[in-house]
Amino acid sequence: MSDDLHESLRDNVRVLGDSLGRTIADDLGEGFVDKIESIRGLAKRGRQGDPEGRRELIEYLRRLPDRDLLPVTRAFNQFLNLANIAEQHYRARFRRVEDYKPGSQPELGDLITRARKAGHSPRELVESLASMRVELVLTAHPTEVIRRTLIQKYDAIDDCLTGLESTVDSPEKLTRVHGRLEELISQAWHTDEIRHERPTPVDEAKWGFAVIENSLWQAVPDFHRDLDSLLLESAGERLPLDAAPLRFASWMGGDRDGNPNVTAKVTREVLLLGRWMAADLYLRDLDQLKAELSMWKANSALRAEVGDAPEPYRELLKRLTAKVEATRDWAKAGLDGEPHEGGPIIEHRDQLYAPLLSCYRSLCDVGLDTIANGVLLDTLRRVAVFGVTLTKLDLRQESSRHTQVFDELTDYLGLGHYQDWNEEQRQDFLLGELTSRRPLIPRRWECSGETREVIDTFRVIASEQREALGTYIISMAGQPSDVLAVALLMKEVGGDVTLPIAPLFETLDDLNRAGDVIDRLLALPGYRRLAGDEQEVMIGYSDSAKDAGQLAAAWAQYRAQETLVEVCKRHGVDLTLFHGRGGTVGRGGGPAHAAILSQPPGSVNGSLRVTEQGEMIRFKFGQPDIALRSMEIYACAVLEATLLPPPAPEPAWREEMDHLAGVAHQAYVGVVRENPDFVPYFRAVTPEGSLGRLPLGSRPTKRRQDGGVETLRAIPWIFAWTQTRLMLPAWLGSGEAFVQRLAEPGGLERLQEMRSRWPFFGTYLDMLEMLSAKADTDIAAYYERRLVDEPGLLELGEELRGRFTKLQAALLDILDQRELLENTPLIHQAIEVRNPYIDPLHGLQAELLQRNRDADGAISPALTRALMVTMAGISAGLRNTG
Repeated sequence: MSDDLHESLRDNVRVLGDSLGRTIADDLGEGFVDKIESIRGLAKRGRQGDPEGRRELIEYLRRLPDRDLLPVTRAFNQFLNLANIAEQHYRARFRRVEDYKPGSQPELGDLITRARKAGHSPRELVESLASMRVELVLTAHPTEVIRRTLIQKYDAIDDCLTGLESTVDSPEKLTRVHGRLEELISQAWHTDEIRHERPTPVDEAKWGFAVIENSLWQAVPDFHRDLDSLLLESAGERLPLDAAPLRFASWMGGDRDGNPNVTAKVTREVLLLGRWMAADLYLRDLDQLKAELSMWKANSALRAEVGDAPEPYRELLKRLTAKVEATRDWAKAGLDGEPHEGGPIIEHRDQLYAPLLSCYRSLCDVGLDTIANGVLLDTLRRVAVFGVTLTKLDLRQESSRHTQVFDELTDYLGLGHYQDWNEEQRQDFLLGELTSRRPLIPRRWECSGETREVIDTFRVIASEQREALGTYIISMAGQPSDVLAVALLMKEVGGDVTLPIAPLFETLDDLNRAGDVIDRLLALPGYRRLAGDEQEVMIGYSDSAKDAGQLAAAWAQYRAQETLVEVCKRHGVDLTLFHGRGGTVGRGGGPAHAAILSQPPGSVNGSLRVTEQGEMIRFKFGQPDIALRSMEIYACAVLEATLLPPPAPEPAWREEMDHLAGVAHQAYVGVVRENPDFVPYFRAVTPEGSLGRLPLGSRPTKRRQDGGVETLRAIPWIFAWTQTRLMLPAWLGSGEAFVQRLAEPGGLERLQEMRSRWPFFGTYLDMLEMLSAKADTDIAAYYERRLVDEPGLLELGEELRGRFTKLQAALLDILDQRELLENTPLIHQAIEVRNPYIDPLHGLQAELLQRNRDADGAISPALTRALMVTMAGISAGLRNTG
């Protein structure tokens, strides 16, 4: 990366920081700004290797009076958010959406050239892209710490940065942009960055729809235009009109696993919101089309449809507009609980697509191709991708909830207790009922409230159009009967609508048994008649890593995918793998391109589903330019994995991974599960106990309110360790495995060979390197000194930091580097720029946690808010929460 590009980023950080300083000075005085600068200066000295600077920083922070703690935390939090804006703007401008080493940026044009050289014909390229089925599933796990109102202001600040770059030759315009920038930063400073209440699932869905409205609505047709141009240039033809290589689904309002706030009523409301928003957006498109399609030349088919209208396109669009308006009114009436008395509505994608296609074909037939391929084609592309619902809504529920339904039902019918039956008995019962013509569930059955809620969810499925819904996911699935139970509920309550059913395998044991479960399921003739020749399976990254440690989990996920590919191929079934990735390395996160190309060969065969969650939605899709590049990356990676799949691992590499994973798993379990000091240490040194007060998302932080770490969700588990910079879930166990192997003859050569020749292992090391660079054992040690007083816990902390130090040394040996991130300068610079602003927040957080404990959890509301702001600020600075 050239220095002038780095300078561009530095300049924008400086402009935003100076403006924030002026805003704070106006509000709190120059003296307070001097205080902030003193803190930053001490943090910078500490980062430059001056231990006295770090000691003075801590002393300075501890002397701060209570009244200063909140504004100080807010100042550093705001700077980190502004630094993120500058970096996001830089990435959009220079197409650096993901973090790659120089020379490895994925480009579709380059890939198409490589595919042609490898013997793939132009027709094959077009067909591969036209048939590609990639669904990006937007989820609302509690990781987005920034309020929507601030996100809107930050987007406007990004627009100002564009304005500053484009008006350098116009002093008057430059002055206006600077004025607007000062105004927006002042607005952000005077806005509470912490929500006062948790968002509801409906609020989360509205946030997801806003991303579509503000970004993806423009990015989707731009993506297809670029793809069209590439194909015309390389293959001599366009992408088919109805092709949609990338589509969007959502869990917001459908994911009820462990979230009692997601009910059948909520799901119905979110589905109506999607219909309303889709209609409203299409009406804007139709208004533009009516304004532009004033032509009179039309083909006979369009004339037959509209008669002798002097402006046939406007006539047809006027009729279509009336139906879309009626659809919007119908959805609004449903949301308001009122009857709809308007005209016929749009219920299916084709009802919207067909009239637009008639206009398109007519324009082409009469020689007006240029007009046809303008805004009208953009709207056709949107309909192909978004349909009439914007996203397909997935539904997710835990397997035990379905078991409870059938246990209550079989008991009521005098058949015994389903819960007590073995797997064979359950399968016999479920398969028998799936083929039975009589109803199973009595009309007047008085069941428990929990069971009623499950049944009501399937009633929502029955009342919806099939294209509004995505997949039904079963978390904690462990047997074929878990899938059959959902199939039977869909038959009994879901009416004519049948959804794909995806078991989710997420613990280490579940991943190891996934192939066997799917093999037995597909061998059941009753199930195959129902499901046909397609099967979706979801791989869980978060809970498997929390359960087994990152290295053991990653290898189990890889092996599970290999087995599933083999099983489905043997049964003649098309497999779609659904990757439940999070934003952090500890939850399967990382650059999408590298992640997809590190999957087993054959596992990405033109189809893929993957979750995009929390703050990663904003980082990847929050702005049109960024969203466009993110879509290109996904299309490029899936096309490459399909046409130019990675090599299968050598048998020796498999043996190596089996051994490494075994050592890593044993080391991880030895600390997390078997060391009696671990849970007390975790609770003493991290802000885990305060996370519940941070109103991040609609879901509780724990699956159960009793119990220990095992009941904690993977997101807050990782969030807590990120706050202290120990990052433990992403590396614990890996160091022991690598150190042991490096001490053996040929260990270094074997690991370096795997790194250079096996994408799976190379990507794992890249993620570990990035994570290690963000970790900081000095900061982790300060949390211990301030918050821990038991000798046993202090000894454990020292041991953990020692393990991490050994991991770093081993990693540098394998990478053959003197320091971390030598080959990824953008990430290296981003961390360096942020550290002097994050370090004070760590010091303040530890101080606030101790004051809170000294006060028995009764610190003032201002200090409670300051504690929450430190969490938000550290998350913003590290660009990782959960």
